[in-house]
Amino acid sequence: MRHIIVGTAGHIDHGKTALIKALSGFEGDTLEEEKRRGITINLSFSNLQNEDTNIAFIDVPGHEKLIKNMIAGAFGFDASMVVIDANEGIMPQTNEHLEILNLLRVQNIIIALTKSDLANKEIIAKKLKQIPKYLENFPNLNLKAIVAVSIYDQNSIENLKKELFSLPTIEKRSNGLFRYYVDRNFSLPGIGSVVTGTVLDGEVSVGDKIFIAEKGVETTIKNIQVHEQDVKKAYTSQRAALNLQNPKNSLKKGLLLSKKGYIRGFNSADVWCESISNHKIKHNTRVIFYVGTKQIEAKILLYENADEIENGFARVQFKDKIFLVFDEPFIISNGGRVVAGGRVLNPINDPIKKKTKLPLLKALKEKDYKNAFKILVNTHKKGFGLISSNQRFGLNHDEALAVAKEIEDIFVDEKELVLYPSYTKDELIKTISKIYDKNQYALLSAKSLSLKIKWASESLIDAVLKKMCSDGILVLTDGIYKNANIKIDDMETLIQDKIYDILRKDGITPKAPYNIYDELDIDRKMGDNALKKLTTAKKVVRLAHNLFVTYENLTKLMTSLKNIIKNEGFIDIATFKKHYDISRKYLIAYLEHLDKYSDIKKDGTKRIFA
Repeated sequence: MRHIIVGTAGHIDHGKTALIKALSGFEGDTLEEEKRRGITINLSFSNLQNEDTNIAFIDVPGHEKLIKNMIAGAFGFDASMVVIDANEGIMPQTNEHLEILNLLRVQNIIIALTKSDLANKEIIAKKLKQIPKYLENFPNLNLKAIVAVSIYDQNSIENLKKELFSLPTIEKRSNGLFRYYVDRNFSLPGIGSVVTGTVLDGEVSVGDKIFIAEKGVETTIKNIQVHEQDVKKAYTSQRAALNLQNPKNSLKKGLLLSKKGYIRGFNSADVWCESISNHKIKHNTRVIFYVGTKQIEAKILLYENADEIENGFARVQFKDKIFLVFDEPFIISNGGRVVAGGRVLNPINDPIKKKTKLPLLKALKEKDYKNAFKILVNTHKKGFGLISSNQRFGLNHDEALAVAKEIEDIFVDEKELVLYPSYTKDELIKTISKIYDKNQYALLSAKSLSLKIKWASESLIDAVLKKMCSDGILVLTDGIYKNANIKIDDMETLIQDKIYDILRKDGITPKAPYNIYDELDIDRKMGDNALKKLTTAKKVVRLAHNLFVTYENLTKLMTSLKNIIKNEGFIDIATFKKHYDISRKYLIAYLEHLDKYSDIKKDGTKRIFA
């Protein structure tokens, strides 16, 4: 079944809520205040269905003082039914709603010319000519039909239904990242926390763990309802109620639900802004920023050295962290009036200079991903990660890698999803060469080097090592790279001897194995194997996880500890510390080893002769 979300729009008292009731039988104004005042205050939801199409209505308020509630609903629209009184025609709130729909690029518009029973044929004919011409002012809107309708004329209602059911399905580009803004939340006895909202992208299933972005916590979906029917899964463009399992923090309108690890929050974002109704976007102005059902205080900073613009690039600084994605629409209000809107271009806060930022934003605005990637790779000289491609570009990892592979002069690490400029390889060759120059007996692998050179991925290092081999600088033997100019007949024995020599010199305070490996510039796996052989040969004793001491040094110490017991009657940590000023980890390990001798017994915290 097709699912289409149709939002109402229009001036106050033009009959939106009454029309929804005539179409679906749903009474939208259910709050006592709504009924008393005769206007829609909150969003209300209903649906209309035939054999193959389900239309979910979002009825939004038309009063100018409630514009923030209209905006909250509009982000979920696939199409809109704009209600215009046949006699009054287009009014100020009609225009403002059309401006918002145009900014949000709600493509298909049906005009419902309401209260047509109260207008004569000449007035209706005039409106049928005026309205299409007026809508030419909104280039992002597509007028699908104008239907003269009266809630008292069932034939006109049926005509409107036909037009609604014939709305085309909008193929939304999806990267599969589930996103859902909460528009209502409540708690039901015996059920628990329930939120409602529109699935903006991706899908979600019963049992899924979802991330409450602003709260930084995960919760589990216990149940899903779509139009009061229990379902196993909710999809893009569906209105869904989610029953959440004991969220640790209180939920509220405007929170974003997504999947953990795919989206990060920042206090600023780069955007493309477009003003409406002859408003100007002014530099350093405080505004209210609307996205989804969220509204947040923000400040606009223009990029192109202007005090004010009609449209252009800007940086938006937010009062709190906000979780945005590429190409996400937004609305800006100032002084209670909508003044602008636009699209998020760079939702991730990069430390990029202005002269680089503008070319990047221009590429992103045109969805020129290839050029954007080039700019970012050359900016992030130590590697640019594609792990955030969903949020940053609206691309899944496969799509992002496909773009990267089209670019010349970069190295693509497909496993770690990192891109490096080609000259990075030359820098890496210099770094690795210095290691072998300093220690001609270095025996390293790509893995061990990646632990030393934190910014470089194992795949990049491996590619560089292979090039150094082909250039005759290094030689690869059993997965280990060694200096091509040094002949080593027995690597295993050499490594054992070097490790043993360090442990012997360290005495009773030996270094941890990984520090020894770093000192010797040897691969960790080779080092571990060498230590195992030294232990098997009883040349080295393992006292704890990362504590190895030579048998010779250990024996000398045990003899000394027994002499302390002989002279003082016992030994404990304090006595031990008095004779040997070493750290507690060594003291405890040696006392525990002392317990293994048959002539020693433990008396509380003391060791005495048995």
